[in-house]
Amino acid sequence: MEQASNSEIVLQILVSVGIIVIAAKYLGTLAKKIGFPQVAGMIVAGLLLRFLPWFNNFGSNPSGSLFGETDRFISFVSEIGVVLIMFSAGLGTNLKSLAKSGIKSTIIALCGVLVPLALGTVMALCFWGFDGFGTPQFYKAMFIGTILTATSVSISVATLKELGHLKTDLGQTIVSAAIIDDVFGIIVLTVVLGISTGTGGILITLGKTILFFVAAIIFGFIVFRVFKWYDRRHPHSRRIPIYGLGIALIFAYAAERFFGIADITGAYIAGVVFCSLTDAPYMEQKIDINSYMIFSPIFFAGIGLKTDLSGMNFSLLWFSIAFVIIGCLSKLIGCGCTSRLLGFSWKDSCKIGLGMMVRGEVALIVAQKGLSIGIIESKYFAPVILLIIISSMIVPVLLKKAFHGETPVLQTETN
Repeated sequence: MEQASNSEIVLQILVSVGIIVIAAKYLGTLAKKIGFPQVAGMIVAGLLLRFLPWFNNFGSNPSGSLFGETDRFISFVSEIGVVLIMFSAGLGTNLKSLAKSGIKSTIIALCGVLVPLALGTVMALCFWGFDGFGTPQFYKAMFIGTILTATSVSISVATLKELGHLKTDLGQTIVSAAIIDDVFGIIVLTVVLGISTGTGGILITLGKTILFFVAAIIFGFIVFRVFKWYDRRHPHSRRIPIYGLGIALIFAYAAERFFGIADITGAYIAGVVFCSLTDAPYMEQKIDINSYMIFSPIFFAGIGLKTDLSGMNFSLLWFSIAFVIIGCLSKLIGCGCTSRLLGFSWKDSCKIGLGMMVRGEVALIVAQKGLSIGIIESKYFAPVILLIIISSMIVPVLLKKAFHGETPVLQTETN
């Protein structure tokens, strides 16, 4: 009887994953064709599957929860998927560009994280009420602000490339600030999660965070030297990305198990460790293939599957509208006004703020992390998805208008 039950679960997993992958990739491709990010299409696929009666009741769970036992499998695969996405993001980091980007890009990125964090927290407290610092509600509001710190520069890069401004000084400032923004965002996420879930307060959390990065630097340097030696002996070998993936999973495990740091932070740091290898682009390509084929579709469709719209009411609708407005304005204020203070013209400052406004998969990853540890409820995925879709639509249009009629002046390269 037990064997039959296990067999039934396996069959449910097979057909469920098959349906999710097909639906997610089809709607992702369709979204790309009409000018939306592919992740938006994948999320919509999950939303549609959630509300199909046959699909929702699929399986033997009498409560009607998704696929019965297989929802656990989907959650596990989604967790691996988010680790792969963050590992790939780390592999794509250009340390040389970060080193050359200068203090201006760093300051712009820092303010592009702190201002959304502050404004998002205040906005959430305006809806929920302020009952004191250090309370669960305050940490919940702070996590809403943390979601807003994320930047997805991919759409801005594509737009700048189309306009011919990607390799200009201004274009490189936007790209560099976005990369540094991701690093600061990961640090903020690590600290906020540690404070909100830890028992030792902010000092212990900061201490663990510092200790983690010290350990990551030490072990990361050792791992990098070993891989650099191995890469010279076996260039472009398939074993390189396989071993690298193994190290990334170990980093993710160690980060959360021994330091109380989010596993995605460990995966991202592992990617940064390998990003300077000669075969780093090859590693990124192989990791992306695995992610593209199954893990990413399941992760992003899983976001839609977990998004609870049954609790949508006027209160949540107003919250979503405020979340989108604050999400867009906070980057424009944080990055744009800071750029003006650093000597950029008002027009160029506005362009930098617009280039940093887009949100994407990182915001979803942060929200997913908050859901998994119980800081926020699933209904708050709806505002995040809305922000991603709206920012992805308006930023290309606004950037094109901002650069209209300008001839790009390419950045001078020096050796």
